[in-house]
Amino acid sequence: MTDLHFETAQQLARRIQKREVSALELTDLMIRRIEAHDSELNAVVVRGFERARATARERDEATAAGRSEGPLHGIPMTIKESYDVQGLPTTWGIPLLKDNIADQNAQAVSRFEAAGAIFLGKTNVPANLADLQSYNAIYGQTNNPWNLERTPGGSSGGSAAALAAGLTALECGSDIGGSIRNPAHFCGVYGHKPTWGIVPPQGHAIPGQLAGPDLSVCGPLARSAEDLAVALEVISGPQPLEDRGWRLDLPPAPKKTLSEYRVALWPDDPQAPVAAEVSQRVRDLGAKLAERGAVVSDEARPRFEPERAHRNYIKLLNSVMGAGLPLPIYHAQVEKVRALDAGDRSAEALEARSLVLSHREWLSADNQRAHIRHAWRDFFSDWDVLVCPVVATAAFPHDHSSPMSARRIDIGGESRPYFEQLFWSGLATGAYLPSTVFPTGPSPQGLPIGLQAIGDAYRDHTTIEFSRLVSEEIGGYQAPPL
Repeated sequence: MTDLHFETAQQLARRIQKREVSALELTDLMIRRIEAHDSELNAVVVRGFERARATARERDEATAAGRSEGPLHGIPMTIKESYDVQGLPTTWGIPLLKDNIADQNAQAVSRFEAAGAIFLGKTNVPANLADLQSYNAIYGQTNNPWNLERTPGGSSGGSAAALAAGLTALECGSDIGGSIRNPAHFCGVYGHKPTWGIVPPQGHAIPGQLAGPDLSVCGPLARSAEDLAVALEVISGPQPLEDRGWRLDLPPAPKKTLSEYRVALWPDDPQAPVAAEVSQRVRDLGAKLAERGAVVSDEARPRFEPERAHRNYIKLLNSVMGAGLPLPIYHAQVEKVRALDAGDRSAEALEARSLVLSHREWLSADNQRAHIRHAWRDFFSDWDVLVCPVVATAAFPHDHSSPMSARRIDIGGESRPYFEQLFWSGLATGAYLPSTVFPTGPSPQGLPIGLQAIGDAYRDHTTIEFSRLVSEEIGGYQAPPL
């Protein structure tokens, strides 16, 4: 029993099917693990242990009767705090929402439960999900299990930290600026940012928001690529308003060996310089793939200007983040924009402008995105995946200084802007593309380094399968030294 908390969800599901372990035994094991280790991590900040035990008993009764609820039957898991779980708080780390209790489950939660999963609780986030770290005034700071002085990333930082530390068998986060991918990279686990629109976002929203936001996606984190594939199948599909006529049919991965893949490498870029140990990991992987017979290029690029594409992504991103603010804060931003229009040129007013786009401005940015998406489609007619960094460095020390825009990150001895790293996440997000992060082992300093495999729209299973095959060659998840 002592090592089960580090097994994958599918390994544990097979044990339950063979009756080697019960759902209640696994649930109690995870609860004890949380109680023993989460005081130093602060990852599982909302807990529903007694309800989890009750659900586990129901799963065991079904097992005894020869029934299975689905591919996650009896699997204990946690989920990002921003998802609604009936009866538990959903705050997004915003003090104004500290008393907000969900009256129903998010779509993803319902689908996980229908597949047999058991929810232990919810994991920590930054305020409004708007940081590369995970801390807030309600729940405090989450630490990286590889080094408590370092961030686990954000905004799904609690998700990745809990997975890496063996506090949960599976997780589900969300991603608009790398919020699944940078925590997976920082903590040494797997994460998948799906193609935009294939996973319903209902119930992953601040109160009153029903429409799914642009760019943002819901997606799984796990300790294996196999778990990512299973979880994606569980939660993907039509949204409630579209399920009478809309169907999803994601194509399977067409290639079964690394030698069949055509892989483009993007190890570094002047727009967002990358630490040598990270860019070298991209090149090293390329060399190993070439040795296995894959077609590899470090020169192939989609036909658009990276700087222009990044500016467009940031414009769209800021529009979503501004619209997602609680109404009193959003209205304050609008007033600042009005002051700007009246002649106020202060930094505050200019920053507010970046968060509040007119509809005409948004339509122009959306049209530019369409051109970029077509360029990616042309690119993926010749290449299966593009491998590149997730962010510029391994997990960095906690930094809660304000304002965030003034923060800096050390990249090989050079001080670089904090949010410059959004360049790497924006490559996939701005064009609605899928991206899978996979671990490649620790850095010389003992911190995990992950890479992302970006694929064509709706080719989610291609990037996940590529990540699985890579892991067979270079090793996958490793447990942190807790």
